[in-house]
Amino acid sequence: MSVPLYEAKAELFRLLGHPVRIRVLELLQVRPMQVRELLAEIEVEATGLSQHLAVLRRSGMVTAQREGSTVVYALAGGGVAELLRAARDLLTQKLSGQNELLSELLAEKLDTGVR
Repeated sequence: MSVPLYEAKAELFRLLGHPVRIRVLELLQVRPMQVRELLAEIEVEATGLSQHLAVLRRSGMVTAQREGSTVVYALAGGGVAELLRAARDLLTQKLSGQNELLSELLAEKLDTGVR
């Protein structure tokens, strides 16, 4: 029996629901990186990062390529970067609306002399 599309989407968003995973994806958007490079950028224990990388690998969002004694991680495809851009756009719109509301509230406060 196949999983309904909405459940598959929910599982994808659950997978992305950890800040370390999002940060890893953002860093890999710039360029492929070794674990030591990721550790230098993210405040997390090596074992924790390893677990997050394993989840991202199993989900097909990142790839791992052995180069000698090191493993280099990279985004699996353009869809992941596209998803991160869409999330950034949504947040920008949301925060922009909040800034507009704050500006209106401050202007109202100045107009009425309310402290």
